[in-house]
Amino acid sequence: MTWQDDLAAFARERGPALVGYARLLTGDTAAAEDLVQEAVVRVWSRRRAGADITWLEAYVRRAVLNGWVDQCRRDRAWRDHAHLLIDAVPVPSPEHAAVDRARVAAALERLSPRERACTVLRHYDDLTIPEIARRLDLSDGAVKRYLSDAARRLSGLLGLPDDLDTEDLSTTNGGRR
Repeated sequence: MTWQDDLAAFARERGPALVGYARLLTGDTAAAEDLVQEAVVRVWSRRRAGADITWLEAYVRRAVLNGWVDQCRRDRAWRDHAHLLIDAVPVPSPEHAAVDRARVAAALERLSPRERACTVLRHYDDLTIPEIARRLDLSDGAVKRYLSDAARRLSGLLGLPDDLDTEDLSTTNGGRR
């Protein structure tokens, strides 16, 4: 018999008992099946050729137990430190995101062509003010004015605060005018 045949026979004969054992540990059938699969792969990849399959069940059970204990440790470490890593910002639902995109698109349509072009190049293409000026054949000051006007109009249309910052610090002259 090949190792594939041995593995198939082992999974068919001892799989349900191993999943039952893992289910007692995890309390969840899907998690138990995942745990058993990981344990079988771990043990089977290290077994010696010609090893007796009946002994492998004890190793798989031990690997299931070790995997479950390791997962509990990882979960506990995550719970203990998660508050340090992430901010509890609610993620908008896809429906809200679609509505927001539609509102922004409608607000952009109400801008003048230059305001819209400058806004899209600045915030979508992430270009600097000098790059936008070169692309649209405008002065830096004109681009800043279009961005300022667009920000003021968009904040009114979208109901945002009117303190949107549009200045690009890389274009200032060190405080000189």
